[in-house]
Amino acid sequence: MGVTGSIAAYKAALLVRLLVKEGAEVKVMMTPAACDFITPLTLSTLSKHEVGVHVSENGNWSNHVMLGRWADVMLIAPASVNTIAKMANGICDNLLLAVYLSATCPVLFAPAMDEDMWLHPATKANVAKLLSYGHRQLPVHKGELASGLFGEGRMAEPESIVAYVSEFLAGAAASGGHSGTPVTGKPLSGKTALVSAGPTQEPIDPVRFISNHSSGKMGIALAEALAEAGANVQLVLGPTPLSTTHSGITTTRVITAAEMYERCMEHAAAADILVMAAAVADYRPRKVADIKIKKKDDEMSIELEKTADIARTLGAQKKNGQLLIGFSLETNNEREYALKKLKDKHLDMVVLNSLNDAGAGFFHDTNKVTLLSPDGKEKALPLLSKQEVARNIVLAIIDLQHA
Repeated sequence: MGVTGSIAAYKAALLVRLLVKEGAEVKVMMTPAACDFITPLTLSTLSKHEVGVHVSENGNWSNHVMLGRWADVMLIAPASVNTIAKMANGICDNLLLAVYLSATCPVLFAPAMDEDMWLHPATKANVAKLLSYGHRQLPVHKGELASGLFGEGRMAEPESIVAYVSEFLAGAAASGGHSGTPVTGKPLSGKTALVSAGPTQEPIDPVRFISNHSSGKMGIALAEALAEAGANVQLVLGPTPLSTTHSGITTTRVITAAEMYERCMEHAAAADILVMAAAVADYRPRKVADIKIKKKDDEMSIELEKTADIARTLGAQKKNGQLLIGFSLETNNEREYALKKLKDKHLDMVVLNSLNDAGAGFFHDTNKVTLLSPDGKEKALPLLSKQEVARNIVLAIIDLQHA
């Protein structure tokens, strides 16, 4: 892992800790400028390895060639605009760059800089060069920057980087990749996934309907994360203005719970992975008026009937090897209700989130979830963007595939 001179270097401590927690052996190299933001002692303590800063230290020569051959992957996080420029042009004026130029393993880099620097044509050209070398760039995030401005250029959060690295290495394993071999395989290549997303609308009359606040953001993010991992995705999407243009996703639009049920049943048999992220109405009006209901009395009653439970039906007819993932959005007794759904619907994993958590659920670009499995395992994720949550869920799916 390479750490460069960016204010985001303070996140390297958590990143190293999370990588080690996931079972990785981590050796850290820092540029001299990085030492102004975080100490080598901190990263040495967390990685349990000496941290290299200079090619020659205390009379000892750091063998950059062997370090470059030792690793299964080289991760540079944060990657400053200066280091990206040097990497792109083969400049070698510190230990980190010497190891980079000696590396025979895949290279991943997580840019971190102010928006104007990130959008500069020179930076874009340098990043394009690195991509042409076969390196992988982690997405930059939008948010508050060190300058005090708001924009693009934030380094991805450590949890997201660990998820990306884990997915990358899972792809290496799936494709038979090893240290020194560029990895092109994806862990879900050849798999088909069915994802339901968004709300449903249950008509009362030609004007009115019963629905909920779901936007479909979480389900669309999951469909895109599955496609990025190599899956061929069938997305059954309820009424929402959102959409996806990912080439690995085929979208079928529906309105009602009945339509969503029918489309899911059509695609379920051919799917290896079933992710039911839609907020499907539990009830619909028993009778739908042909014309607009006029306001007359002070009170009005509408008789409701249950809709078909898509996840329960899929769980009952699940084939060997199929994975069924459900969602449980709760307001009280969250864990109890989620575990009941996990058992009753024969799910392989349930994603629990609570409307009581700030920044989670409807109306947000973020979410905070806990992944629950039938074997009692739980993984609580911090508040993350819905894209980051989706990538973590996909990593859990990959683990279930290999279990």
